[in-house]
Amino acid sequence: MLKPVGDLIAQVKQNIRCIDAQTAADERAANKGWLIDVREPSEHLALPAEGAINIPRGLLEMKMMELEKDPQRPIYLHCATSARAALGAEQLQRVGYENVSVITCKMDEIQRCCNI
Repeated sequence: MLKPVGDLIAQVKQNIRCIDAQTAADERAANKGWLIDVREPSEHLALPAEGAINIPRGLLEMKMMELEKDPQRPIYLHCATSARAALGAEQLQRVGYENVSVITCKMDEIQRCCNI
């Protein structure tokens, strides 16, 4: 039986850390974690958050393993609705990253808070 995407996202979010943009910005100021935008490049170009690196969801695991070898370095993922970011966080945890968070607010708040 197929599982509705909304149900899948809700299930995934039970096992990942979800935070707001201000919490992410405060933590990143202290820990220099990665801010990763998992949207498509055209979405990122149209509405970027300062300091975010664009790695589309479909390439996330491979690119992160090239970019960051330390499984404990903080990684903060965002997208437009937090759905792709949640799925991405699940996969990063699956390959061994231990400190992954999903920013779960709207893009304008991410832009406002994460521009550090």
